Amino acid sequence: MREIIFDTETTGFDPHSGDRMVEMGCIEMIDRVATGNSYHCYYNPQRNMPVQAEQVHGLSEKFLSEKPLFSEKAAELLEFIQDSNLIAHNASFDFGFLNAELMRCELPPISMDRMVDTLAMAKKLHPGAKLSLDALCSRYGIDRSHRVKHGALLDAELLAQLYIELTGGRQIGLGLTPEIKAQAKEEKEADVQKNESKPLRDIRHFEISSDEREQHEKFMATIANPVWQS
Repeated sequence: MREIIFDTETTGFDPHSGDRMVEMGCIEMIDRVATGNSYHCYYNPQRNMPVQAEQVHGLSEKFLSEKPLFSEKAAELLEFIQDSNLIAHNASFDFGFLNAELMRCELPPISMDRMVDTLAMAKKLHPGAKLSLDALCSRYGIDRSHRVKHGALLDAELLAQLYIELTGGRQIGLGLTPEIKAQAKEEKEADVQKNESKPLRDIRHFEISSDEREQHEKFMATIANPVWQS
């Protein structure tokens, strides 16, 4: 099963009041294993960058002014995500910005049926606990020492590791890709065929002497209230 872990960075909290998406990072996973394929892009929001937002992700208005518009890269993004489910932390926030940008381009929004929210998953597993990405990475021992500021691709990489932990850890799939699993199955079947082709040994009979039988009977007689006579 193909899934896309993604994260966005924005100018604020509300896409309906003029805030825009400025960064998108996506990680491809198949059967809960990261494939190494990713998508990353910065976007020119065509507006100023509030100080509070820049302090979070470090993306300045000047830096973003040289980047492409979302409309120029929308087709490229849609080609990458295809029809896969999209996984995000507090996913309604990221979906809201992504769909707002798509609708600005007069493109159909992505169905909310494809949304998987790791925040909702974490709430069920750890009610009452801190559920930020940082807090959950600490809980599950995920290294985030290189995360100085928020970044869409970096946060998506961390979230991919967290998603694996929230869905049962590596032991479910043993971290094996479908190709490796198929190879292991073929090797197992080859071993079975090899063993079946080996000639069977004749049944070996072991006789006991009359002295050994007598000693055994004497020993059995010393057992009080044996269960086989109850």
